[in-house]
Amino acid sequence: MTAYLDNAATTKPCEEAVEACAKAMTENFGNPSSLHRMGVNAEIAVEEARKAVAAALVCQPERITFTSGATESNNTLILGAAENYGKRRKRIVISAIEHPSVEETVKYLEKQGFEAVRVKPDKTGEIDPDEFLAAVDYNTFLASCMMVNNETGAINPIKKIFSQVKKKYPECITHCDAVQGFLKMPMKTADLYADLITVSGHKVHAPKGVGAMYIAKGIRIAPHNLGGGQEKGQRSGTEAVPVISAFGAAVRAQLPTISVAYSNAEELNGRLRRKLAALDYITINSNAEEQSPYILNFSVNGIRSEIMLHYLEEREIYVSSGSACSKGAKSGVLTAMGLSDRITDTSLRVSFSRMSSCGEIERLVTALQAGYLSLAKKV
Repeated sequence: MTAYLDNAATTKPCEEAVEACAKAMTENFGNPSSLHRMGVNAEIAVEEARKAVAAALVCQPERITFTSGATESNNTLILGAAENYGKRRKRIVISAIEHPSVEETVKYLEKQGFEAVRVKPDKTGEIDPDEFLAAVDYNTFLASCMMVNNETGAINPIKKIFSQVKKKYPECITHCDAVQGFLKMPMKTADLYADLITVSGHKVHAPKGVGAMYIAKGIRIAPHNLGGGQEKGQRSGTEAVPVISAFGAAVRAQLPTISVAYSNAEELNGRLRRKLAALDYITINSNAEEQSPYILNFSVNGIRSEIMLHYLEEREIYVSSGSACSKGAKSGVLTAMGLSDRITDTSLRVSFSRMSSCGEIERLVTALQAGYLSLAKKV
């Protein structure tokens, strides 16, 4: 029996998403730009999905643009903001724990002459609002901070961070990667004080290859996909109706039960924490005051992450070592938190979804105990 506990990397598509995707491929397969009935039906499917994502973010549907995923969204928003707002102001302020799709895009802009300031988290992984504000100045055109860290689950106080930035520097554009928070906790664009927001489909039981970006009214983002003018010119290219339809279906299926799913994740996280705390060779790294219950990071002392990960994999228990996007590289997030190499090199991330169960936790803990007894002898 498989225990899949790597949901921060990707989730299993829900039945509603699979059905919507299949229908769009086999029945509603017209091009949304075509003027005949098949095209109009496809366009309607895309617009219904747009309404669903907008409802989840509590914004107008016209503020939502579909993309291929969070990486494209983050790239487009950051580079597009730089093109339109970075001609005179050259500073970018981000957290030091951003997803690679933000960090690498900012590194690219640094090579183009922009200045980047990275605000480190405290020892629990949270970003301090006052420290973030102190890094922003009148030369800053963009401030970016993720909602939920994808490795530790630390929830950053986005509303406080961005409201302070906007109050003191109203012209500064604010961007939030909300991928690990979307559909896991209630959110309203107005409450976040974010001009730009990124979300992803495959983190919330939709297929891979679809995401969306929110662009507040009045904010100009230079498009980076040029062509036929789809998505109101913001992202040209024929819309991927099957995965967009699936995204919309997944959102509609989950939106009414966000609070129930959150409570279930809290129960699972609490159960795992208690069991891990009883093992003296485990160090729990997810200790922020505000913590997403969907993610739990810990270290098995003395056993390198990859070794324990593959030990678990052989028993059909799937976790990750840090971010799946880093391909096993040492965690920059844990390092930014000031954790030692000993802790960083042995860290594992467990991440839950609506489909996770107590049985999976029991299997994981039993395997961790057996794995430690077996592998510690070889180290």
